[in-house]
Amino acid sequence: MQELIQKYNVPGPRYTSYPTVPFWDESTYNTTSWINSLQKDNCSREISLYIHLPFCESLCTFCACNKRITKRHEVEIPYIEAVLKEWKMYLEILQEKPILKEIHLGGGTPTFFDPKHLEYLLDTIKKSCKIPEDVSYSFEGHPNNTTEDHLRTLSQLGFDRVSYGIQDYNPKVQIAIHRIQSFETVKRITEQSRALGYNSVSHDLIYGLPLQSLEDVVSTIEKTIELMPDRIAFYSYAHVPWTKGNGQRGYDEKDLPSAELKRQQYEVGKKMLEEKGYIEIGMDHFALPEDELAKAFQNQNLHRNFMGYTTTKTDKMIGLGVSAISDSWYGFSQNLKNINEYYNSLTKNELPVSRGHILNETDLIIKRKILNLMCHFETDLEGLDINTKLEIKNDLAEFESDELLTIKDNMIKVKPIGKAFIRNVCMAFDLRLKAKQTQSQLFSMTI
Repeated sequence: MQELIQKYNVPGPRYTSYPTVPFWDESTYNTTSWINSLQKDNCSREISLYIHLPFCESLCTFCACNKRITKRHEVEIPYIEAVLKEWKMYLEILQEKPILKEIHLGGGTPTFFDPKHLEYLLDTIKKSCKIPEDVSYSFEGHPNNTTEDHLRTLSQLGFDRVSYGIQDYNPKVQIAIHRIQSFETVKRITEQSRALGYNSVSHDLIYGLPLQSLEDVVSTIEKTIELMPDRIAFYSYAHVPWTKGNGQRGYDEKDLPSAELKRQQYEVGKKMLEEKGYIEIGMDHFALPEDELAKAFQNQNLHRNFMGYTTTKTDKMIGLGVSAISDSWYGFSQNLKNINEYYNSLTKNELPVSRGHILNETDLIIKRKILNLMCHFETDLEGLDINTKLEIKNDLAEFESDELLTIKDNMIKVKPIGKAFIRNVCMAFDLRLKAKQTQSQLFSMTI
C-alpha cells in the first residue's frame, strides 16, 4: 500500500464540480449566459439553496474557506439584508415560485448569527417558496457557540440535520489549528441536538493535521464513537497555504504527517468506524446503516455538489452570499469573494457574480461520469467519442494493473482498495485538467 501511496500521491481536485473551479472557461460566461442556463429547463422548479454565512469570531488555521473574522455582531443584519436582496433577484430570474427541497447553511460560522436573525432570514426565504413534505434542511454548527436557542429555532424552521466541526480532541493539535473545544462541550451539544429532534447529527473529523499522530486519530475516533453520531465526515486535511487569505501559514510544513502516516491514519480510522457499523460512503464519509445518506448510497441515489454529499438531487442549486457558488446543471457561477464588493454590486441592483462556466456537451457527459465515480465508485464510458474512450482507458490501465479497478468493455468499477485513490481515477476523465496542465500547484495532495 505504501508503494501505491507514493505512486499516486499527486495534487488533484476534490471534484465537488466538473469542470473544477481553476479550469472554468470564463470566455463562455457572463451574467446573461448564467441567467439563460438557469432558465433553460423551466419544467424543473425544485431547487437546493446554499447560504454562505462568512463570519467567525476567531480564525481556525486549518480552514481554507472564505471567511471574515470579527467579534462585531452588528454586521449580521446588513449581511442578511444583502442576502435577501440577492434572493429577490433570483426569484425574478426563476420566474415561477420555486419548490425549496434543500437548504444548507455554511460558512464561516452560521451559529455566529443570533437565532432571531437566522429566523428572519430563513422565514423570509421560505415564505417566497413552495415547501414540499420531503425536505432536507441542514446547518454547520460550532460546538462552542451553538446554543439550545439556535437548535430550537432552526428545528422549528424545518432543520433536522446538523454537522459539528470537531477535527481532533488532542489539545496540542487544537492549539496548532486554533480550534479549542472540549469533548464535554461536543457531548453536550450532540445530546441537545438529539433531544430537540434532529434526525441526523454529523461530526467532522480531519486526519493529516499538524502535530497529529496516529494515536491522536485513534483517541479522537474512540471519543467520537462514544457519542455515535449518525454521520461522520473523515476528511483529509487539504494543505493549500498559497490560497489568498488562508491561515495555513501559521505552522511549519515539517509539522504535517507524511503521506504514508496520513494514509495510515485514515485506514486505521476507517477500520475502527466500520467495526462499529459505519458504512463508507463516497469519499471521506461514513454513516450508520439507518441514516438516509447510507440508504441513498446503497440505493444508488447519492448525489454530490458544492454542499458535499446529499440525498437530495435538484438540477438547480443556488448559492447566496459572498463567494457562494451556484450550479444550474448547465453552468456554474461564483459570487464576489470580497464582502464590500458583494455589497456594492447589490447596491447597484446587479447580481453579485464574479466568474463562472457554461458547460458544453462534452463537459455535461464528463460531469455525469465523475459524479458516478464519486457517488457510486463506478461509471460507464457511454456517450464519449472513440478517441476519448481510448485515452481514458489508457490512463486507467495502470490502475487496473495495480488492481485498484476493473475495466470491462465500457464499464469502470473501482475495487475497495481503489477507493483511497478515487480522486486520481476521476483525474483520468478530467479533460480540462489534462488540456491545461500548469506548473503551479492548484490543489491539495490526493492522499
